Amino acid sequence: MDAKPDVDGRRVCAELDKLATFSDADPPDVTRVLFTQQDLAARAYLKGLFAEAGLTIRQDAVGNLFARWPGTEAELPAVATGSHTDAIPHSGRYDGTVGVLGALEAIRALARTGLRPRRSIELIMFTSEEPTRFGLGCLGSRLLTGSLDPQKAGQLVDFEGQSLEQVRSDAGLEGAMASVRLPAGAYSAFVELHIEQGPILEQEGLDIGIVTAIAAPATLRVTLRGAGGHAGATLMPGRRDAFLAAAEIALAAERAALESGSADAVATTGFCRIHPGAVNSIPSRAVLEIDVRDIRLGVRDRMVTEIRRAAQEVAGRREVTLTIDTLNADPPAECDPSIVAVVRAACAGRGVSSMPMVSRAYHDSLFMARIAPTGMIFIPCRGGISHRPDEFASPEAIERGVGVLAETLYRLASQ
Repeated sequence: MDAKPDVDGRRVCAELDKLATFSDADPPDVTRVLFTQQDLAARAYLKGLFAEAGLTIRQDAVGNLFARWPGTEAELPAVATGSHTDAIPHSGRYDGTVGVLGALEAIRALARTGLRPRRSIELIMFTSEEPTRFGLGCLGSRLLTGSLDPQKAGQLVDFEGQSLEQVRSDAGLEGAMASVRLPAGAYSAFVELHIEQGPILEQEGLDIGIVTAIAAPATLRVTLRGAGGHAGATLMPGRRDAFLAAAEIALAAERAALESGSADAVATTGFCRIHPGAVNSIPSRAVLEIDVRDIRLGVRDRMVTEIRRAAQEVAGRREVTLTIDTLNADPPAECDPSIVAVVRAACAGRGVSSMPMVSRAYHDSLFMARIAPTGMIFIPCRGGISHRPDEFASPEAIERGVGVLAETLYRLASQ
């Protein structure tokens, strides 16, 4: 492009700091769960920023936010960008948010050049990329892309017994869940800016990661029922302790990843709920949620099979009943080679270093890749740390990433 977009990195960082104040945890922790008061307040803040930038705003029936900068040929399929702003309990301020506020600044920077591309550029803030409330990640992008049945989505229930249908209504959202799905050909391309959430870019001393593939996640919910009893009066040989069975299964999940033969294989037991939850009572029920990932579908599925086999063996030996539900088992996504090439050219155009890499974390891009050519841009984060309060991306890294995103969006929207 003739005029290079001049990115205001300090403004983005100030907006990231402000967004972090909408939290149910004390700083530096950030907790922002779907449709809580803090989430709704954060959405109002974003809408204000989008309106201030002169963007056309709409919101769908599940709360996905859209902010459009019209192109000169607005009837053409738009180029989309964006990410999420919900945050798991006691996490950081950069995961997802850089891709929303960074996309906003990319559009503002392009507008400041006085140039306007053919295609519109649309910023999307996806609802509930994190699985915190309903146990299923990427709710908004799953519904947008037709990857989740709307009726099943409405029936999802949180741990307080509230359905998604109920909480979205309480948040003031109207319309049928089926209306969320995008029409065919809505976007000509989708690009997501995100922190790496890993250490590779920092270790290599590089500015930008150009994502070529996104790992395939599966989530299992394991429910175990044993027999409760008094912690002092029930002797060890006759116990049917649901938690001890759960602990063995969590270790089996770790073992399945370590013995998979794949450097990209990971398995995490990130959730465990015990009933009745008293120090002097033997656990009669335990619920685990296990996250299993690899960029190769066959490896991921073999790990899931091994975890299921081990769980059956543990449950039989410990005489507890076992139920395993698959909450999701999504295929991996390949980033579009043409988008990868455009990002590479944008990096060269701005004089920043880059490398191709895979995303071991999954993102809304995983689902957007089903309906549009998709790419991702990674920026370094300190120590590769994410989902923790000390998650950090430098202002310089953010500014470079937003600059590359702006160039990429302009090139794609000019096609």
